[in-house]
Amino acid sequence: MDMNRWPAARAVAWALALCAGGVPAWAGEVRVAVAANFAAPMQRIAADFEKDTGHKALLSVGATGKFYAQITQGAPFDVLLSADDETPIRLEAEAASVAGTRFTYAIGRLVLWSAQPGAVDDQGAVLARGNFRHLALANPKTAPYGAAAVDVLKGMGLLEALAPRFVQGENIAQTLQFITTGNAELGFVALSQVAAPGKPVTGSYWLVPPLLHGEIRQDAVLLKIGEKNAAASALLSYLKSAPAKAVIQSYGYGH
Repeated sequence: MDMNRWPAARAVAWALALCAGGVPAWAGEVRVAVAANFAAPMQRIAADFEKDTGHKALLSVGATGKFYAQITQGAPFDVLLSADDETPIRLEAEAASVAGTRFTYAIGRLVLWSAQPGAVDDQGAVLARGNFRHLALANPKTAPYGAAAVDVLKGMGLLEALAPRFVQGENIAQTLQFITTGNAELGFVALSQVAAPGKPVTGSYWLVPPLLHGEIRQDAVLLKIGEKNAAASALLSYLKSAPAKAVIQSYGYGH
């Protein structure tokens, strides 16, 4: 084949594949580090992404702070979907990500949640009453939702009084598990973890007013390892699409 004609030939092949309802033979894989709070919506988005583009997203779920440490030590991730905006900014400053690729894909909402109906009122007054033994939250040093929870308690003047009752999760997923299993009667988690699309929230919860903590801007960024990975760039573009945004919003995120 004349290599000068390859770009045009590839474009035609791509168009024919799409018209035929298939996927291109060169569809690739993208390794994605996903903040724990975004696991459920990202699983749905990844499935739609593969169906629509042929590219497969390989998801690793965990705490943003731990992902940062792994990425700076050379972990083979192509894309980071962070639980904050500070970590992607740091990676950009340290030349560990591709400049100009960072954007906010979701704005998180914090809830105080209990698996027990009636345990949490819709104003969060249960925190001041203190009629519970354990309060779960994610490690504020590595998990942005944990840091937001600390902001809330500080603002309410309750941090010092409630700190001895903390049950601290490594990430927001483990925090939810503590509450679900009864190891903590209540705790701070992401709205997306307890609000499945089309289903009522089980248990009881207080949707924390955003004014009580810093805005939880969740940024995505293309990492240096993924700079030449077409599937990685395609995923970031897909996250900005209307179908992906609809999934994100259905889990209670702002955008």
